[in-house]
Amino acid sequence: MKRNDSQGGLAGVSIIVLKSFDNQRPEDSTNVKTLNNLRVLVVDDNIDTLILITVILEDYGAKVMTATSAREAFEVIRDFELDFLIIDIVMPQEDGYSLICKIRTLDNTQKKQIPAIALTAIDTDEARQLAFKSGFQNYLTKPFDNGELVIEIAKFLVNCN
Repeated sequence: MKRNDSQGGLAGVSIIVLKSFDNQRPEDSTNVKTLNNLRVLVVDDNIDTLILITVILEDYGAKVMTATSAREAFEVIRDFELDFLIIDIVMPQEDGYSLICKIRTLDNTQKKQIPAIALTAIDTDEARQLAFKSGFQNYLTKPFDNGELVIEIAKFLVNCN
């Protein structure tokens, strides 16, 4: 749902987001530089969340693509080389669990092994266990700390190398 400028426009949101993260780098900057040129797909049906995560990750040098549905995300994954996925669990039509299961069954070995974080408002043990069983490597809840998100991505990448 995009709003036009007469309704507050997304540009205003971006300015607020950019200002709200000034001087808020993670205290533990362990290998945060590893996000340089990292190709990330963020999947969420909430536009504000997509903008927020995009601004955070681009500030650390990542190249971010976004999708607002599992179907759109699956097309991006088929068509582009990606290094990392951040996927919301609760989305209309198809949820994040289903999306990650489809990704994990792809024939392309590189694509089916793309590391993924579930980023969701669901904060239950059952949801967390299902996320790991479905194929996610990490699970973070909303609202999230921008530094924690960046550090979790960096730690995972460092551990894989």
